[in-house]
Amino acid sequence: MPIAMITGGSKGLGRALGAALAERGWDLVLGARSHEVLRGTAEELAGRYGTRVAAVAGDVTDPAHRAALVAAARELGGLDVLVNNASALGAEPLVRLEALPLEGLRAALETNVVAALGLVQEALPLLRASSAGAVVAVSSDAAIEPYGTWGGYGASKAALDQLSAVLGEEEPGLRVWAVDPGDMGTDLYTAAVPDDTEPRPHPESVAPAFVRLLELRPASGRYTASALSATDRRAEQ
Repeated sequence: MPIAMITGGSKGLGRALGAALAERGWDLVLGARSHEVLRGTAEELAGRYGTRVAAVAGDVTDPAHRAALVAAARELGGLDVLVNNASALGAEPLVRLEALPLEGLRAALETNVVAALGLVQEALPLLRASSAGAVVAVSSDAAIEPYGTWGGYGASKAALDQLSAVLGEEEPGLRVWAVDPGDMGTDLYTAAVPDDTEPRPHPESVAPAFVRLLELRPASGRYTASALSATDRRAEQ
């Protein structure tokens, strides 16, 4: 069975994507900081779908944790897809650039960019050995749109997009996709904008777009979940 590694995999989009892949027979390596929540998610997915789910608790900015994630994948038999989903905002709630703590910006860059690249570097031997190796970087529309208060987070995601684009050029044997999932009702969004009570799509409604990406395997590049979902709808007509 194919094997996927998902950071930030205990809840939100990471959990939704893990469930969508497990339902299709994928084995999983899930990483997250909260040991209890992660263990609960892993046990639920393994019990519901009968797939192997390795839960590796830790902070993705820790090199030892990244090594443990890759070791878990190796124990399962390899790695076909790495999903860099773990993210940090830089400030909770978000603030204008004039008030953004520089240590917060550093934390966002460390999690969203540096750690993501570090995990790719650690996992490259396994991904190269796969016949369908792929890297998915969870991006944001804040990477390309100038939304007030989203400057630090958006800058980190823009950097992640560029790293993904270059990685796609440097690793022609892999697929490397940056994917903008669009607005979602997640804990991350609530922490970013706690006063915004407008209903937003559940992560479960976005996960099928990522699955579609893995099925279609288009050229490396940047994609949006909405465009992938539209492709899926056209294929059904």
